[in-house]
Amino acid sequence: MAPKKSFNVHVTSVEFEFDFSIDPNTTGKQLLDQVAKNVGIREIWYFGLRFTDSKNVTCWLRPDKKILSQDVQKEQKNELEVVQFVFLVRFFPEDVSELIEEITQRFFYRQVKNSILTDEIYCPPETCVLLASYAVQVKYEDYDENKHKPGMLTKERLLPGRVQDQFRLSNEEWEKRVMNWWREHKGFTSEDAMLEYLKIVQDLDMYGVTYFEIQNRNGTNLYLGIDALGINIYDTDDKLTPKIGFAWGEIRNITFNGKKFFIKPIDRSSPDFVFIVPRLRINRQMISLSMGNHELYMSRRTPETMELRQIKAQAEAKKLALGEQRERTKTEVERRKQVEQEREVLQRKIEELERKKPPRLFTQSTETESFEDQNTMKNEMENKRRQVEEAELRLQREREEDERKQQRMMERIQYEQQEKEKIVQEIEKTRLLAEENAQEAQRKENEARQIEEDLRETQMRVLQAQQQDNNHYTKQKERYQQPADDVETDEEDNSIGRNGQDVELYTDENIPHYVEKRTTVMSRDHSRKQKLEEERRNLQQQQQKADTREDKIYRENTIDRGIDKYKTLKKIREGTVKRRIDEFEAM
Repeated sequence: MAPKKSFNVHVTSVEFEFDFSIDPNTTGKQLLDQVAKNVGIREIWYFGLRFTDSKNVTCWLRPDKKILSQDVQKEQKNELEVVQFVFLVRFFPEDVSELIEEITQRFFYRQVKNSILTDEIYCPPETCVLLASYAVQVKYEDYDENKHKPGMLTKERLLPGRVQDQFRLSNEEWEKRVMNWWREHKGFTSEDAMLEYLKIVQDLDMYGVTYFEIQNRNGTNLYLGIDALGINIYDTDDKLTPKIGFAWGEIRNITFNGKKFFIKPIDRSSPDFVFIVPRLRINRQMISLSMGNHELYMSRRTPETMELRQIKAQAEAKKLALGEQRERTKTEVERRKQVEQEREVLQRKIEELERKKPPRLFTQSTETESFEDQNTMKNEMENKRRQVEEAELRLQREREEDERKQQRMMERIQYEQQEKEKIVQEIEKTRLLAEENAQEAQRKENEARQIEEDLRETQMRVLQAQQQDNNHYTKQKERYQQPADDVETDEEDNSIGRNGQDVELYTDENIPHYVEKRTTVMSRDHSRKQKLEEERRNLQQQQQKADTREDKIYRENTIDRGIDKYKTLKKIREGTVKRRIDEFEAM
């Protein structure tokens, strides 16, 4: 049998495009690793490859399966069949300060910025103006009135279309508002401005949330939102304000059987959290997204891996070197300005001497004096010229000395980093060996006991749930039957969809998982909060279209009730798990 031919893959991202020729046996993880290597991203755990399957459903490429077994579509491109993927952020951190490398921050910034501009993430108008000013700082850095003239921003896309249409302001008037904020960001580098942008956006209610349509046992249509902090339930007309929430630290197990989804709490005395998903294909996405978010949630609360420590150390060294390079560049620019100023002073003195030169009289004494004046002027000019040359030579020597110091510093940093990594590796090996020798037997015994117990409990709960729900769903059987156009084409997914999948989530019950102490950036910066409030009042005077539904919900939450994202999360996670499940069933 002839070997299967390779196939072509086209991957796009916010900054790059790549074309690959892929072996038919290539898995999703292998392709993702190849893309990340080409992009230069090491924090690969945040990213994924998205595609549209044969049913026009948006899916994420599964890392553990072959690409061609995942119902990908081949499109014609330049007489070739090509599979299209988009390289995107899939998992969001709890706090953007966790992002280590500048390239990772840049990918997050570009993607989140696009989500703001397209209204995929709701952002109030006054905050949109502030974010636009940080976007300008990212692109141009410090505002300079001599270089940045009015009109330079009017053709740039800085605000969502919704915001521009809502108020009676011209492009020039919007630009003026953005520039007023931009002036306040002086001293921020592009990297600093990106991080400030992300810090503001992460406090928005819809940031990092993936929504799925679900139903409770009463048949009520609801949204289930999955993000870095847990799982929340929303009304279908309000994606900003969750009604019920569960932190990842409260969840022990996730199971689905057909269209029923079961979430088992850590509290074994609590009932399962059960809901209905209208399409089988969504089950796989929900399981995958839940597992990824839960894994990141737990990894933040356990000791850092060797790889993470290395990435942090290298990023810190790179940041230090970049900062020193900026300082050297700044010093060199200032020195050059000083030399130029000295040149200008010398030139003015020469011109002044020329103007003051007395008229030549044809007498011996006058000629002698004139000759002496000329010599004096020449000597002075020569001295000034020599001073300028010496200053330039001194500047050159200092620059060379700075470069030598920088090289020595980089060599020292690399040497220290290597020594540090060796020490850390030795400590890590010693610690792991000690732990393994002490805990291996106990761990295996506990794992075996836990697996056996969970298997029995899963079987019992599924049987009980099926028996309890048989009467309730008999009358609505047609509603929950799989539609003809939702038949799975993937044999493995079809099997999983019918027989269910049980995903055990490792959770340490002693790890804190609530958000009582979390606050928004604006609540910690009173002066900026006041200025934003003033911006909001000024915009209201120019409003020409009514508030959107999201505007009204946001104003009601923040202004009328004085709550924000983290206060809401704290409130909806209060009380026992059983009470929250009862509230969900009653919706």
